[in-house]
Amino acid sequence: MKKNIFLLFFIALLGFTSCNDDMLDRPQLNKANDETFWINENNLRLYVNGFYTSYFVGYNTGYTLDYAPLRGYYFSDDFSTENVQPNFETIVPNDRGGSAWILSYQGPNWYFTWVRKANLVVDRIQDRMSNVLTPEAYNHWLGVARFFRALEYSRQVGTFGDVPYFNKSIALSDEATMYKDRDPRGVVMDGVYDDFKFALENVRLNDGAQFVNKYVVAGFITRWMLFEGTWQKYHLNDKARSKKYLEFARDAAEFIMNSGKYSMTSDFRSLFGSEDLASNKECIFYRHYDAGQKVTHSIASYSNTLESQTPAPNLLLAKSFICNDGKVWQNSTVANADSFNLANLQLTRDPRFEASFWQIPDVSSVSLLYCVKFISREGATTCATTGIAPAMYGSNTNTNDYPILRLGEVLLNWIEAKAELAELGGSTVTQADIDKSINAIRNRPLDATAISKGVKKTAAMQLSSLPNDPSRDSDVPALIWEIRRERRMEFVYEHSRLLDIKRWKKLNYMDFDKYPDGYKGLWINFEQELPSALVAGNKDKLKVQKADGQVITYKGDNGKDMVGWYMIRNASNRLAFTDKSYVSPMGKAQIDQYAAKGYKLTQSPGW
Repeated sequence: MKKNIFLLFFIALLGFTSCNDDMLDRPQLNKANDETFWINENNLRLYVNGFYTSYFVGYNTGYTLDYAPLRGYYFSDDFSTENVQPNFETIVPNDRGGSAWILSYQGPNWYFTWVRKANLVVDRIQDRMSNVLTPEAYNHWLGVARFFRALEYSRQVGTFGDVPYFNKSIALSDEATMYKDRDPRGVVMDGVYDDFKFALENVRLNDGAQFVNKYVVAGFITRWMLFEGTWQKYHLNDKARSKKYLEFARDAAEFIMNSGKYSMTSDFRSLFGSEDLASNKECIFYRHYDAGQKVTHSIASYSNTLESQTPAPNLLLAKSFICNDGKVWQNSTVANADSFNLANLQLTRDPRFEASFWQIPDVSSVSLLYCVKFISREGATTCATTGIAPAMYGSNTNTNDYPILRLGEVLLNWIEAKAELAELGGSTVTQADIDKSINAIRNRPLDATAISKGVKKTAAMQLSSLPNDPSRDSDVPALIWEIRRERRMEFVYEHSRLLDIKRWKKLNYMDFDKYPDGYKGLWINFEQELPSALVAGNKDKLKVQKADGQVITYKGDNGKDMVGWYMIRNASNRLAFTDKSYVSPMGKAQIDQYAAKGYKLTQSPGW
């Protein structure tokens, strides 16, 4: 099987499913095909491949951006836009059905087709395939099906909280079950826990290149069990469930860490700009792109220094990066640590800053800080120096691979789970734990470009002398605060930030009136760094804020005064939001559909 497996996914679904947008978006079964299909492992593999593009999206394909980094994950406190900031929902939507995802909740719509498909596989394996599969194959494929069911329920619970739980196929005539109300999230996630447990115990260590294996299962367990373990702690104060899920996240991570298969031998930028991640030892699972097979994407083109970026990285994000002496900027011993012009930040901050952002202020970004994390260094340089994007980086023709799951995430999930468990009475985190996780990540190799610029690796974290961050929330211990900082630096524009602040119960970070650095970019001297912006068209529009808070507006003849924090144009706060914003509301159509059948679908809390 070729590594570009993603070409195969939906072939087997033809003749088995047709999606409609009713309560379960339930596919219809073609009885003849259904009766003759479940006869061997190859057919089973082909059907299960249909799940891959939903859960291993990578950069997505073409111009499709759902679940893709940069263009799909920009709704959080890390990013700002001109004018009013993107809002959470404030009213109940008319419809919450269909397969699209919800950007402001970073998850799927109210959509149970994938649950039904997973249950169909489980049922068919159990009912029809015990005599055609070996015991090992039987348990492997049952584990794979339950793994995908667990992934879908993790996404649904992360979006809606309580959802109806189905662990077997439902007869179309069984409306009482089909239209049952939402089950408590704890009940659902206990089912997810059981599915993940079975999958980890039974899925193969190796099922061929680019197919789900035990390491892929373990990696996603660390992601979702950490999410739910911390949600149960910070939102529900359910210490028993929190401990149960966090222990599972820890143990799954240790399975990967102790395997010896993966190591931190890649520089950071190569994880995202490489044309082939097959030999990258940090990658546990990746999506491969191939122009010859017509599997391409557009995310590198959105990173080419020429395409506009909005929302864009703000000062809140920039200030969160640790200095390369391992201290926060307020008390770092690095020269000019308190200077926030772009050139200085690249030399004084953790190397992930330099690897993520373009080296000079760029007007293509609304904050002037431009993300080039998802394009090769050569690609970004060519576009910037010529002002023209070559064909490879100018359209939806990008072929750089995406690391769907990597060791760096597993290590950060592991150390956070351990730190949270220590707060719940578990073993204390040791220096050896920090060395195996955060310090292993900080010791990643630097590429030649970073070295030539003078970028330095960040000093190792020492438990005996954690950074003294004056901006730390009083309710967060110093170690957990620093673990959260590592995640913020590691996952810029990836899947993590909004889900992180949701599970930590910290959506208040997105209130920029409370955190006004969200309205700003970096410190800039326009006359020296971006003189091309001092033109008549920017008169009365370009603004900077001095250190004393005074705002200076460009008047056409005061270019020398345009030195200060860049003020993102007309930036203002998003609409007020409350704790109800932690979960998505049900749509009116879904509630009405239940009512029309004589059943009740409960609305999300607070809505």
